[in-house]
Amino acid sequence: MTPAPSSHGAPPAVPASDRPARRADASLRRRRLALALPTLATALALAGAAGLATGVPDGPLEAAVLALFCLVMAWQSYVAWQYLYGAVAAGLGGRARSAVEIRAGALPGTATGRSRTAVLVAIHAEDAAAVFCAVRVMARSLARGGGDGSDVDIVVLSDTRDPLIAAAEERELAGALAWRAGAGPGLPGLRYRRRADNVGRKAGNIAEFCATYGPAYDFMIVLDADSLMSGATMRRLVRLMEENPRVGLIQTVSYAAGRDTLFARIQQFAVRLYAPLAIRCLETWQGPDGSYWGHNAIVRIAAFAQSAELPVLAGRPPLGGEILCHDTVEGALLRRAGWELRLLPEEGGTWEEMPTNLTDLLGRERRWCQGNLQHLGVLGTPGLTAGSRWHLAAGILSYLVAPLWVAFLALGTWQAIATGRLGLLAYGLTEPGPAAGLLAGLTVAVLAAPKLLSLGQALRDPERRAAFGGPGRLLASAALEQGLWVLLWPVMTLFNAGAVVSTFAGRVVRWDVQARDDRQVPWSEASRLQVGALAAGALLAAALACAGDALLALWMAPVATGLLLSPALSVLTSRTDLGARARRRGLFLTVDDTAQAPELRDLAAARAGVLPEPSWAKEPARDRAGRGEAPVWLATATDDAKALPPV
Repeated sequence: MTPAPSSHGAPPAVPASDRPARRADASLRRRRLALALPTLATALALAGAAGLATGVPDGPLEAAVLALFCLVMAWQSYVAWQYLYGAVAAGLGGRARSAVEIRAGALPGTATGRSRTAVLVAIHAEDAAAVFCAVRVMARSLARGGGDGSDVDIVVLSDTRDPLIAAAEERELAGALAWRAGAGPGLPGLRYRRRADNVGRKAGNIAEFCATYGPAYDFMIVLDADSLMSGATMRRLVRLMEENPRVGLIQTVSYAAGRDTLFARIQQFAVRLYAPLAIRCLETWQGPDGSYWGHNAIVRIAAFAQSAELPVLAGRPPLGGEILCHDTVEGALLRRAGWELRLLPEEGGTWEEMPTNLTDLLGRERRWCQGNLQHLGVLGTPGLTAGSRWHLAAGILSYLVAPLWVAFLALGTWQAIATGRLGLLAYGLTEPGPAAGLLAGLTVAVLAAPKLLSLGQALRDPERRAAFGGPGRLLASAALEQGLWVLLWPVMTLFNAGAVVSTFAGRVVRWDVQARDDRQVPWSEASRLQVGALAAGALLAAALACAGDALLALWMAPVATGLLLSPALSVLTSRTDLGARARRRGLFLTVDDTAQAPELRDLAAARAGVLPEPSWAKEPARDRAGRGEAPVWLATATDDAKALPPV
């Protein structure tokens, strides 16, 4: 039996004389220094080379350009070393194994009867049909693994206030219950609960579930409305939690899948290609100081309920008040209480969806920007571990670097026009002397390393090459993705810079319902929402034309072109016919195309209304109460008689 946590919510204590624990701490410090020291050294080398190449700044403009260059390159050095670190870790070993897997050993993904798990699907005004299609697919997948289903309940937690959407949710629930009644044995319980007052949004919804119904369960697997997880992965996560009593949370890596616009297909390809090395690095240096990404993770309910209550930040929104990006903060609080947070870098069987066009992605970025900048008020929370503070700081810095890039490009262009020399704007590529050569070489290496290392790692792995459709298709897709990224980067950087400025200026972002379906963006919407990019592109183009410097115009052409074409890029890449054409030609393929998991096939079939009855369903429909299966409940805020019963 898994040892239970103490009554005050702390994990089982490690003896002070535990030598393996001390060795693990020392190893963790060495792994972190192996990332921090090269990053610092590279940043200092870039700064030194920049200073030698440009000489003593002549006035505030040159000083500002030099300072901005050093700041943005320090961040890019950190990014580059993450990928190099990940590549080295991947080269030294085979499949990445988290500490929880190493401790547990080889465990079958089968139910043990030692614990009960709630799979929470948190929704707010979503497409009810799509949500319950995914619920049915996950229920089928759980049943494929065997067992009577009594150890797992799938619970849909609704925050929907629109009565029409709420009615649609209840209709879909009724259909799911009818399907379950005749689908055969082994299915998990299906439950649904809706709040009329969605105080605290998703975080409040889950916290209320933990407080009211949590004692009936040991673990919860937290999913978003667009999440999907295989039954084998769910049971594997449960077994790992059972065998690791000090672990409060295990985070999986969920990959984007299931959408068909050209933009979505390119992004799904890019994440599959570039994420593994960064994830490998993250799992290696963070150790037990992991982070929580808010979904596709399993959590120990008692620990979460007792340790992860969110504070209300001092001051007014957008930087004060209710915490919006709650997941990283909840993870930090859980770790502060002594629980380990672990990452499974290569578990598989876990997916999510992503914005299907550029305008929806930019809208999400604006929300995430405000949520991450709020963490400035959390960094000083007493008792947080160094790893947790860095997770919070990294999220903040990832957005603060955007206005630094915009300022560097703007002032660098101004300096180039005034002096007739590109200087640091061109990273020293056009300057004479050994210092400029060193600067150019270091800068190009730092900027190119993440993608080149990721591409090289994929090409040397036969299984990954095949997953992308073979080396030829992989190389062609990577080249096209990079070409599009060159045009999209200025738009996204300018937009994020504006989000940072508007947040500090006091503008509160609305957290509206997200658009999750494939959606083609109309020209009017793209032009209206990206008028700032158009204006910036026009201003840059005019400045370059007036300067009359052909080399400067050529160097800055990708930036100006990307800004001026941003509405067209939004419209064209949001088309599903172009996505389908790319797929037919073997472009932007991922393993979810070339070796599609049965859960993804079932989800597509369910959404098309042709989900077949499971082949393993051989029992006639009957009352499952006598077999110990969990009952099904409908709970709403206004119908206490049907409320999901508190424990």
